[in-house]
Amino acid sequence: MPAETSVPDAPAPDRSAVPDAVRFDRVTKRYGEQTVLDGLDLTVGRGERVTLIGPSGSGKTTILRLLMTLERVTDGVIHVDGEPYSHMPGGPGGKLVPASERHLAARRRHIGMVFQQFNLFPHMSVLENVVEAPVHVLGESREAARARARDLLDLVGLADRADARPTRLSGGQQQRVAIARALAMRPGILLLDEVTSALDPELVAEVLDVLRDIAHGSDITLLCVTHEMGFARDVSDRILMFDRGRIVESGRADQLLDSPEHERTRAFLRTVR
Repeated sequence: MPAETSVPDAPAPDRSAVPDAVRFDRVTKRYGEQTVLDGLDLTVGRGERVTLIGPSGSGKTTILRLLMTLERVTDGVIHVDGEPYSHMPGGPGGKLVPASERHLAARRRHIGMVFQQFNLFPHMSVLENVVEAPVHVLGESREAARARARDLLDLVGLADRADARPTRLSGGQQQRVAIARALAMRPGILLLDEVTSALDPELVAEVLDVLRDIAHGSDITLLCVTHEMGFARDVSDRILMFDRGRIVESGRADQLLDSPEHERTRAFLRTVR
């Protein structure tokens, strides 16, 4: 991988002139009697890189799933780029009502996600896996989408595997294809959900190196769930410690990892180091 890189065609907005990328306003998510998020207030600035840490079941992945509209909020409102996302005007006097599928589909085009599992199409080449969504969702010409896909595969170090099938790649290589596929949709916000948890230990570094390059070489807003504390330190402007659906502690990466104030944070960090 080159020492410095950038996401092809990535926008470089003036952060001071745009609204926050994400805002959770008193968001609660329940499954029956279980409360997974409890009145969460969370703001992520445009271009900010935020990592969520905490024990399993603390609500971290639920935040990403709500942003991908894989789940619906129980209470509260999510805003993206200064506009209601989980809701839309539709009630008397412009009162917000739960968003329609059409509203959600239009808004989530600007949000990309890399999952724990790669979910690549095994019958398509690596290149076509990256091309498919820009053509069918964004309406790009196949020629333009293929050119950008080749640039992105070069970015993730897989330009020479464009014609291979995913089944011929290692797990680390497949996850790098998944990263290129997410970037192909030109997201303003990129969500990372434990993207190395399904990889063998020797493959983790190659994926994290790609993500470090993207974090430092673009203005994409990054919201990351990980147990890789070294990676969190390298890429994060801010780290949030979660427990039982609430933010226990928030701070700069070095501050929170080196000198956590809350005993729950200290106890958690002892288990992942």
